[in-house]
Amino acid sequence: MKKWHLRLRNLMVDYLALPSDVLLELPRLTMIGNFHLYIENHKGLETYSDTELKLKTTNGYVQILGTSFVLKQMLPEEILLEGEIEEIKYIPE
Repeated sequence: MKKWHLRLRNLMVDYLALPSDVLLELPRLTMIGNFHLYIENHKGLETYSDTELKLKTTNGYVQILGTSFVLKQMLPEEILLEGEIEEIKYIPE
């Protein structure tokens, strides 16, 4: 994304008080304990196994590591993951 385009979006977020995750197309992760993770605003599933979930985002990837993963819900831009979550990483492109 061009720098001026990103600056304009940041100004709009500040000026209009809009949620930055929506306007900047950032992923939103909501975690309950270490066993329930709800992820919004992703761009697609890259890797899935019972120990790893890797999702494409606008500027890279979100990688979740753990054990006993089960996808409880999967919609075009939302995922509900259950299992024992040990680590969440952001991997820039």
